[in-house]
Amino acid sequence: MASTSRLVLAPLGVAYGAVVRARLALYRAGLLKVHRVGRPVLSVGNVTAGGTGKTPLVEWLAREVATGEGRRVCVLTRGYARADEGRRVVVSDGRVVSAGAREGGDEPLLLAERLLPDGVAVVCDAVRIAAARWAMDELRSEVFILDDGFQHLRLARDLNIAALDATDPWGGGRLLPAGRLREPPSGLARADCVVITRAELCADLAGLKSRAERLSGGRPVFVARTVVRGLREFSAAEPGGVAPQASPPAHEPLLAFCAIGNPGAFFAQLRREGYGVGGERAFTDHHFYTQRDADELSREAVRAGARALATTAKDAVKLRGLRFGLPCYVLEIGLSFDEEAALLELVRKAVRRS
Repeated sequence: MASTSRLVLAPLGVAYGAVVRARLALYRAGLLKVHRVGRPVLSVGNVTAGGTGKTPLVEWLAREVATGEGRRVCVLTRGYARADEGRRVVVSDGRVVSAGAREGGDEPLLLAERLLPDGVAVVCDAVRIAAARWAMDELRSEVFILDDGFQHLRLARDLNIAALDATDPWGGGRLLPAGRLREPPSGLARADCVVITRAELCADLAGLKSRAERLSGGRPVFVARTVVRGLREFSAAEPGGVAPQASPPAHEPLLAFCAIGNPGAFFAQLRREGYGVGGERAFTDHHFYTQRDADELSREAVRAGARALATTAKDAVKLRGLRFGLPCYVLEIGLSFDEEAALLELVRKAVRRS
């Protein structure tokens, strides 16, 4: 059945690839214009669709520029699956979070709440150039972080970071819709550097790093590992939806659920950390949960012999107002870089030379 599906989708992948190559050629020839906004722009993106661990990387980058360089930072994002993707939404102006997950999207809301103490603004707009100019006038933004910007070629950037998911770096080797590649892996040649995410889950990290170096034309390749800070109980009453202390008893069986681009990486991470995953449930990426979902998850957990539920921080922002029949915990994560100082130096140079 899977091979039949690939055969059906293969011609669409060829057509998609032709469009991608033509678009890139038009930008290279200068027939499609690249715009500068007069402020440093740092982009984080990828060559595959779906989750690549990009959001923690955007969070790390925005915080480092805001706190380390003392700049007013604004994250520019499209905000996928929000209620009206054609409307500009200021999720946060750096002082107040003013939009929910449905208005601004799950990832933008997560970033806005995590980065609020650092004064980082988050603005959703399909037209990132217009959003940047607005933020310069209205928010006095000094540096822009372009979220999911690798294929957004209209906006010039001073540092182009490509994130490569170690658990699925090449999207099945096929272009959309047959695979998960947004463009051929050779597109990494446009990157100023590559960051391999979820490196702790990679069986052949040296081989992946070597291939990334070849495809990017010898650009620096950095290794990022997910650092698990623990499970915290979900609480609609707490900022970010997470209680400050509570965590599940050791070895308590859990039903893990999520609505992210790479659910397998989340489930594998829980098991790697020693949590007892008694069942798994993956929803489509950016799924908005209902009380019916919460009830079904609770029943499914009981059937699986689980004593609690576990999900991601991205999912937690969409659970507010819902009730679960069992305790629900949120996996808190961060990033650790093998050569963080060298990556920070690239970031500082890009910010300071613009």
